[in-house]
Amino acid sequence: MFQFLFKFPHAVFARGQIVFLAPWPSWILWTLIALGAAGLAALILWYLPRSASGSHRWRAAVIWLLQSLLLALLLVLLWQPALTVTELKSQQNIVAFLLDDSRSMGIVEDGASREARAVAALQGGALAAVGARFRTRLYRFDSGVTRISDLNTLRPEAAATQISASLRQLAEETSGLPLGAVVLLSDGADNGDGVDPDTLAALRDRHIPVHTVGFGHEQAVQDVEMDDAQLAPRALAQSRLAAVIRFHQYGYAGRQSRLLVRDGSQVLSSQNVTFAADGTVQSQSVLFNVGAAGVKALQFSLDPLPGEENDANNALTRLLNVDADQRSVLYVEGEPRWEYKFIRRAAGQDRMLRLASMLRTSENKIYRQNVEGAQELGAGFPTRARELFAYQGLVIGSVEASYFTPAQRELIRQFVDRRGGGVLWLGGRYALADGGWGVSNLADLLPTVLPDSKITFHVDPANVQLSPAGADSPLTRLADDPAVNLQRWKQLPYLMDYQNAGAPKPGALVLATLEAGGKHMPLLVTESYGRGRTAVLATSGTWRWQMNLPLGDPTFSVFWQQLLRWLVTDSHGPVLASVLHPEIQDDGHAVLSSDVRDEDYEPVADALVEAHILGPDGLAASVPMAPVPGTPGEYAAEWNAAQAGDYLTEITAARSGKPLGRDVIHFRRVDGVAENFHRQQDRALLERIAALTGGRYWRPEELSHLAQEIDLSSAGVSARGTRELWNMPALFLLLLVLAMAEWCVRRLWGVV
Repeated sequence: MFQFLFKFPHAVFARGQIVFLAPWPSWILWTLIALGAAGLAALILWYLPRSASGSHRWRAAVIWLLQSLLLALLLVLLWQPALTVTELKSQQNIVAFLLDDSRSMGIVEDGASREARAVAALQGGALAAVGARFRTRLYRFDSGVTRISDLNTLRPEAAATQISASLRQLAEETSGLPLGAVVLLSDGADNGDGVDPDTLAALRDRHIPVHTVGFGHEQAVQDVEMDDAQLAPRALAQSRLAAVIRFHQYGYAGRQSRLLVRDGSQVLSSQNVTFAADGTVQSQSVLFNVGAAGVKALQFSLDPLPGEENDANNALTRLLNVDADQRSVLYVEGEPRWEYKFIRRAAGQDRMLRLASMLRTSENKIYRQNVEGAQELGAGFPTRARELFAYQGLVIGSVEASYFTPAQRELIRQFVDRRGGGVLWLGGRYALADGGWGVSNLADLLPTVLPDSKITFHVDPANVQLSPAGADSPLTRLADDPAVNLQRWKQLPYLMDYQNAGAPKPGALVLATLEAGGKHMPLLVTESYGRGRTAVLATSGTWRWQMNLPLGDPTFSVFWQQLLRWLVTDSHGPVLASVLHPEIQDDGHAVLSSDVRDEDYEPVADALVEAHILGPDGLAASVPMAPVPGTPGEYAAEWNAAQAGDYLTEITAARSGKPLGRDVIHFRRVDGVAENFHRQQDRALLERIAALTGGRYWRPEELSHLAQEIDLSSAGVSARGTRELWNMPALFLLLLVLAMAEWCVRRLWGVV
């Protein structure tokens, strides 16, 4: 209808510029319109009686407006309006047709596969219409593009779709050709890392529009799909780990399914979930014990439901590296007390923790326990970075800030900020504000702003309860079931002392609070600082949980083991290896990186870093890693895992022939899985690609107008063309409407 009324498609008006073809200047047109309107106004006012009422004046104004519009339209037609628009030159440009040939295009819907519909849409006249004006090239694409000569050679069998990589390859291969437009036919089920803005920018800079044609249903009828499983890439052996699972469904709102976490055949966690409204992405937190050390291929799955269209997308696999290295914690206590004894006992029950302690027994004497050799802590608290940095965690009990020298306090700061260690402050008579920590140079290290007063430690009863953040945190999980966990915390024996820890800082997490004398105060507060983390536990009375709970109750030990593990889990050695994607799907491109530091954990910019890779069928490779510009201590390398399977990577670093350290990371390549997910048409992605390149999203039934749209491009070999508008049916219809409107209002109001 638009083209019938206005002669040309909407795109011509959107991309064109209005001009006048008459030889007279346009300022004369606007002058004549203004003079004509003024003359009509003067004529109407001349004949309008001075005693005319307000309604008569209003009617006169309506008639003047209609007459002025009619006069203006006639004058515009005399000036011969037209559009100038950039057009591709016929037979001098190439139009590339890219057809998605991945497995998802083989899905049958309404009796035909998506790829069959794409071929039919082109063979139904669209390809011929474009070919009548331009040279055409056919390509199939999955993870890259391949030129084909016949649509009948397409076979939707490829294991993955990478639209961005395919467009990038096409842009590179046609850099010297007059490419006028790209037509991409796909369901938008992209398995890559999303659309690369640089690729689209390169096409846009060449003014090459990408017209996208979408195939496939945009919404499933009955399907449950896992979207993601987020968890830390590393954990300590026998630790509890939290994972956040995201999923959505169609057709099963209000129904229930079972969410499982498996390590091989062993079920680590099981819980029921109730589905929300169709299409709603839900998040569910699950907690499980990671078990023994080693690399774990954890499967997160939802039980299939009756009638599901595709149950291959009900499960996700994630790799987890479980470390067996024991972590060392230094506990500095300023006075003998029950908390000190029971914390040491709880830590001693965890073989992943070594709690070395120094207890101040008098002004100049300390009592060392669980040290490795006479040299450890022999001179008291460490004074050199490499001595303190040998630990991963630091617990500071009832000790004044002034007990440490200014250099030692700065060392504690660097322990957190540079080394990536964890520091926990406990409550006590000489702790926190009463110990002068709030006015020390480490006040910014604490997760709370301590009170200004000195008397903040109270020997009085206080009840403990979890905060909303604590209810979701694995650090405070005493039972796997969240409801049972909350109840366990409510039933804990009251504390016999507490300390005012002040106000939490922005970004800090309050995991537990205490109530004493009608006042509520934070009890357990955590915060990230630099590369490490800090925490405050504002009491010295958790030992009462051990004494007052039934014999054999593990609550106290579980709490302290989890708190100490949280303190040290993310504290790594001088060399830390990582891989961008631990699970690579279909494409073997692996991005390895490493953070390299010396004994004092200063970044090393001149190290010799290598990745030693062991893979399937006895594969062994050594890959040199190069420094990352602008990031001292960061090294990276790219490598192609040609075969599906598991890969073990050991990254070593040395400087001047002296080893700096090593680290091990695992990743795996999995083929044939990606196309099981996101099988509905991703129209939003296709529309975004088209919009960012100046193209348009098309439905298959609209392709009869594709050739006209492609014609309007400034890419390739193009020129400005002129399209006359003076003879548009819409203009003559408007003339008729204006004339009839004036006659009708005159008849209605009795004006001749």
